[in-house]
Parts: sequence; C-alpha cells; structure tokens
Amino acid sequence: MSLPASSWAARAAAAIGANLLLSAAGLAAPTSGSGGVPALYPTQAEAEKAAKLHFHCTGAHRMGNQWMPCAKHGEAHGSGTSH
Repeated sequence: MSLPASSWAARAAAAIGANLLLSAAGLAAPTSGSGGVPALYPTQAEAEKAAKLHFHCTGAHRMGNQWMPCAKHGEAHGSGTSH
C-alpha cells in the first residue's frame, strides 16, 4: 500500500526539518563539562588555533559574527567533530 503524495511529502519535510534542527544544534558550543569541542569562536585567532588542534585543518572562516575553524566550511577531517 502506497502513501498519498501529500502524506509522503509531509513526512519527508518533517524528517528534513528535524535533521536541520539537529545540525544547527551541533553548531552551538557544548555545555560545560561535556568534553566536546566548540565549532564557533569569537575571534579569528581562536578559530585558527582550534583548526590546528582539533579539526586537522588550517585557517578560519566567518560564520555570521563569529568564526569557524578551517579555511572552508566542511574542510575538517579526522577530528570526529562535524560542523
């Protein structure tokens, strides 16, 4: 039995929305004591330092009014931390 197109589309949209929310939540700095590495930094220098130490890349890029490690978004590898 197949689902009507509108039902399938609604479920797909809900799943995509949930994934986007979870992805955005991962950008926030971890809570104290969680052991995670933040993906956003207030200064370019802090993001560049984190790039070398935690994300195994170089440089930093602006994300709104903050900075993220790595010269290009999605460049991080080997850290186990996705941003």
